[in-house]
Formats: sequence, C-alpha cells, structure tokens
Amino acid sequence: MNTPKTYKVKGMHCASCAGIIEKTFKKTEGVQSVEVNYGTETAKVAFDPAKTSPHHLSEKIEKLGYSLVVPEDTAMAMDASKMGMSANEHAAHLGLNQSKKEKLAEVADMRAKVISAIPLAIFAAFVMGWDILAQYGVVGEMSYTIKEFFHHLLPIFATYILFVVGKPYLMGFYRFLRYGKANMDTLIGIGTVAAFLYSLAVTALEEALRPFINVDYQYYDVTIVVITFIALGKYLEARSKIKTGDAIEKLLNLQAKTALVIRDGKEIEVSVNEVKHGDLIIVKPGAKIPVDGVITEGSSYIDESMVTGEPMPAQKKIGDSVVSGTMNTTGSFTFKATKVGSETLLAQIIKMVEEAQGSRAPIQALADKISSVFVPITLVIAFVTLGAWLLFGTSSLGFSQALSYGLVSFVGVLVIACPCALGLATPTAIIVGVGKGAKEGILIKDAATLEKLHKVDTVIVDKTGTITIGKPTLVDIENLSDQKDEELVSILASLEKKSEHPIAHAIVNYAEEKKLSTNEVSNFEGIQGKGLKGSINGIEYFVGNTKLIKELGISFDVSKIDEFTAQGKTPVILATKEKVLGFVMVSDEIKAESKQAVADLHKLGIKVVMLTGDDEKAAKYIASLVGIDEVVAHVLPQDKLAKIKELQSHGKVVAMAGDGVNDAPALAQADVGIAMGAGTDVAIESAGMTLLGGDISKLVKAIKLSKMTMRGIKQNLFWAFIYNIIGIPLAAGVFYPIFGWLLNPVFAGFAMAMSSVSVVTNSLRIKAKKL
Repeated sequence: MNTPKTYKVKGMHCASCAGIIEKTFKKTEGVQSVEVNYGTETAKVAFDPAKTSPHHLSEKIEKLGYSLVVPEDTAMAMDASKMGMSANEHAAHLGLNQSKKEKLAEVADMRAKVISAIPLAIFAAFVMGWDILAQYGVVGEMSYTIKEFFHHLLPIFATYILFVVGKPYLMGFYRFLRYGKANMDTLIGIGTVAAFLYSLAVTALEEALRPFINVDYQYYDVTIVVITFIALGKYLEARSKIKTGDAIEKLLNLQAKTALVIRDGKEIEVSVNEVKHGDLIIVKPGAKIPVDGVITEGSSYIDESMVTGEPMPAQKKIGDSVVSGTMNTTGSFTFKATKVGSETLLAQIIKMVEEAQGSRAPIQALADKISSVFVPITLVIAFVTLGAWLLFGTSSLGFSQALSYGLVSFVGVLVIACPCALGLATPTAIIVGVGKGAKEGILIKDAATLEKLHKVDTVIVDKTGTITIGKPTLVDIENLSDQKDEELVSILASLEKKSEHPIAHAIVNYAEEKKLSTNEVSNFEGIQGKGLKGSINGIEYFVGNTKLIKELGISFDVSKIDEFTAQGKTPVILATKEKVLGFVMVSDEIKAESKQAVADLHKLGIKVVMLTGDDEKAAKYIASLVGIDEVVAHVLPQDKLAKIKELQSHGKVVAMAGDGVNDAPALAQADVGIAMGAGTDVAIESAGMTLLGGDISKLVKAIKLSKMTMRGIKQNLFWAFIYNIIGIPLAAGVFYPIFGWLLNPVFAGFAMAMSSVSVVTNSLRIKAKKL
C-alpha cells in the first residue's frame, strides 16, 4: 500500500460532509484508504498514482461543493522534495502557508453576512414577538396599516437572507436534488425553502387559498431568523475552530526564516532552506537557531522551553547539541549543522502534532457512524412528521391548522437536527489536547494513545535516565584529613583529569561546577582495575578503590563505605602512602522531580514499578527514596517485555516509560509506550508518546491531560446525543398531544446553532485548564 498523504479540504460545513467525501473517494479506482476529518478539515488518502491523482480526486468531489487543496507550484514541490518535505510543509517553512489566511478571509466573509442579517432578524423577531404577545392579550393587535407594511417588507428581507446569507444551504438543497447527496446544509436548505415557498404562495395567492388554509400565517420570519441564527453559529464555530489549531501555528512561527552561514570565509545570510549538512552557522544574541547542530565555538544560554517546557535557559558549550526554533539569549557561538529541513526536531514535532490532531480516537467511531446516516434519517423523520400531522391532525384540528403545524414541525425537525455537534465532539477536543501537550513538551503520536492513557493504572519506569539522571555524579564527600573539602576535591580532580573513566569525569565536572582550581600532576600512572597515582607539589597521592588501599597496607575502617555501597554508590578513596585522607561517593543521582512525580502518580491511583539491570539492594534503596511500589532488578530488555505481558495478563493497563532505543520491544508491547527524549536524539517514532527533556513529571501531566481531554470528549458526546434525542422529537411535535408543546423553528435554529458552538467552546476550555 502507498503512503497516505494529507490534503486540506475546502467546503466542509458539517460532520456529514466528511462521510460524503469519504464514500466518494472509496468508490474511486486506485484509492486504497481514506480518512476525512471534519475537525481539522483534512483528508488523509493512500492511492495508487498509476490509477488516480489528487487532481482527479478533487474533481470527483468538486460537483458536490468540495475540493482538495493540491500544491500547484511544481518548482516548490521539487525544491521541497529535495529536502524530504511536502510542498505544503515547505510553504509553511517559507512562511507561505496560505490556509490560515484563506480561513480568516472566509471567517471575515461570514462575519459580514452575519452583521448584515442580524438587524433583519431582530426586526423579524420583533414582528413575531408582537404577534405572539397580541394573541395572549399582553399587547394590542397591530393596526391594519402596520400589518400590511410588515406583510410586504418581510418577503423582501426573507429573499435577501435566503439567497445571499443562505446561499450555502440553497446549494446544499440543489446538490441533493441533482446528485442525491445530503448534508447538514441540505436539511437547512429544504426547511427554509419550504417555509419561504409556502409563505410566498400564501402572499401571491392569498384570496385563492383563503377557503382552504389559514392565510394569516406566513413563515418569512422563520426563514430570516433560522438562517441568521445558523449563520451566526457557523461563524462562531469557525472562529473558535481557528483557535483550536493555534498550537501548530505557534510551532511554525518558531522556525527561523534565515541563517548566518560561513561560506568561503565570509558571513552570509541565507534562507533556512539553503542550509546544508556541515555548514558552520553563527548565532548572535537574541537570534533563533535555524537548524539542529553541535556547537563548535563559543558558549551561551539558550531558551529551550519549546523543546523541554523548562522556563530557565540552558547553558550550552562546545560539543553540546542545539535545536532549531530555540532562542539564543546572551552569548554568540558557532555551530555545525547536523540536521536540516524535515530532519530537524522542530519539523518532526510539527509533523507529529499535525498527524496526531488529524487522527481519530476509537471513541469517535460511534459518532462517525451516526453522522454518516444522520442526514438521510432526519430527512425521513421530517417527511414522516409532515405526513403524520396531515394524516392524524386533520380530523381533530382541521386541514388548515394541521398543515400549519405540520409545516412548523417539518421545518423544525430539519433545522434542529445537528450532526455537527456529534462530528465536532471528538476532533476539537483532540486538536486542543494534542496542541496543549506539545506546548508542555509532551508529544502525542495519535488520538488513540491519548485515549488509552486515561485508563492506565500501572506505570513501568526504567531506573537509569528516568528516575535517575543517567550519568555518574559526585554526591557525598567524607573528609578524614585536616584539609578543607574543597582542597580534597581539588587534589582528586587534578589526578582524575588525566583519566578517561566516567567516574573520573564526575569528579572533574563537580570541581568545574564549584570553580575549584586544579594543580599540575607529575609521575601520573594508572593502576589497572584499582585506580591511579600521581604527584602534586612533591607529594605522592593514590586514588582508587578499597583493593588499592589494602595493597598499600593502610589500616582503614570500611564500614562507612559498605553503608554507602549498599545504596548503590561507588567509593573513590584518596590516600598518601601513610594514611587515607578521605573519600567521595559517586552515583547516578536521583532526578529532583522523581519523588514528586511518583507521589503525583499515586494520587492518580497509579501503581509505579521500576525495572533495572542494577543490583537489587541498590535498586530497592533508590525505590525507597522515591516511593516506588515494586522493584524488579537484574533485568535484561527481554525481561522487561515479559514483565509487561505478565501485568497485562492480570488485567492491568500498562504505560512503559523508557529511553526509546533499547526499550523498543517493551515500548511496543505496553498499552502506551512513552519515550523519555532528551535533546535532538529523541526517537520520536518509537513510542506512542514522547516526553521531551526526559522529565518524568511530564508523565503525570500527560496522564492528567489525557483524563482532561477524555472528560471533555465524553461531555461533548453526551450533550450532542442528548440534544438530538430530545430536540428532534420535540420539533416533530411528539409532545403536542400530551403537553401541548410545539417548538417554533426559530428556537430550533437557535438551539442547533448553539449546539456546535457549545461543543467547540467546551473543547477550548481544555486550553485554559492547568495540568
């Protein structure tokens, strides 16, 4: 099967539109799979290029009022393909992404029409209100002159509203008659056209029809107010939908447009798309980093909040990685480009967020099925309602009244039925949830992962790099001499500077962080498996483990060291030929946020299991400090897989947080695989979710986000279902024989417009909530 490609779709106005496009594409030869998302207004299509093309697919749906946005500029497409990007991605990187501008222009047009319609709707509502209140004696009857004035003015208003503001609904009606395809526009079109034509017939043939029906009832006001309410609702919905997707826009805006590159010994400013692998790029204070790379000269503090979510700028020096889209704060530096174009972390994040926002959650399946058959079923209900009123109402109410009530109910059913609320319930919440996650450094691969995460009851974590920092750190100093601690560490660092051992690096790094000076070492010599020796200012020092001290024949109480080693720490002893001066303990330090993160997971009712290849005693000690529930030590990667399967066999929903490389089988087996990514080497593709910066506290935020998003989706679906379950029977007049309730189509139109707006607004609430 060919790789699916995503295209923007123009002309989608409701959830049933997605169903129509999907069915049309599925019937097209060469199409292998298709997924149309109303929330993001995109179509994800896999097709055989030998049998069909995007232009051909667009032609298939153009007659139905839709079109695919296919990149036209071949040069741009070729340039983009060199960089491994789609032309749309390329356009976005060049700042040429027009879809937002088009959307804003569309919203501006909707706004202009709504503004022109509102005064007419207020006027029509005033006339309708006067009429109703006069029937109950609250106000006096209209005079004949005023009545005649309104009688001739309302048809003019209704004609403008129907043919200008209501044009999309008329087109929906026309396409239904011509192609037999019905969407929400069709329902509104049929309802308002029926009300308008009935009223027009009564106006034109008033005297001829008077013996048969009540010619005092006309429904121009229904046409005016219903279309205005629905147009207002669509405008508010479109404006809100732009806000739901602003996470992608913010990510695109992070991309630098140009780069200062050294070519032939000169500094030249080039477009970011012209940067090649290996280019040396100068970054000045306040500038954005254009591509990913490694610092070769200089140092600075870089604001990496877009990658890590951490507000404090990170110190960067020679050899450190930098990421495109992050902001340089103080110093200047030069770096070598290692990843350009679509390879950069920012490009991967944008692609992942876009795909996740466009993906479908399993919870959406039922709503999609209902949306696909909703319009035809509603049409049937509307015609059955009209028939029932005429059939059963004529005997008790008379033909004139039965026809009047039947028409009101017919229009009401068509207008109140809203597949949009159902269609928007899940995608809008997913778009907002995924976008909010991206801002926090939580990358979600698809909607299914976001849905599964809220059910997780067991989290498996790796010790190294997840609970602990993942590199040796000097954590304790035991001074047995009369020298200061700083002097002791300075001697150790001077000697260890010549060693390549990771533990030596931990001591040297500690000295550098504390700005301790080091001395010149002479007669340096490594002692295999035990340590090293060297002279400073004529004094010979020995650095190593307990075996070295025993060999030197120095008496030394090792009980304190044994106590530390039981905690998983490694001793480094400093001695002269005569005595031990002291020792430092080096260990993989627990991350500052680990203890709080585990406590927060417990508050969410989640059990935490730590798997490690380390010694059991040391692992249990670290687990006790952090508050972990269960420890499994001495495990190999395949053992992790077995542990996950065992937990799943007991009905547990398991999330596994690992480094995304050696944990790949376990991440794949877990219900939710979470890669703890740090820097640019994060394996985004290997897990359902990636926590940038490798911060375990983000796992808590991710679970909270999942619960928040799923709560929003369930609320949306509940209200969308309830609204239609109550609204359609009410509009049809089912309650009229029992309670005398009959819903005016005007209120039906208002309810329908507000149902979509309320769903989008409820989804936007997720944005404002704190994780």
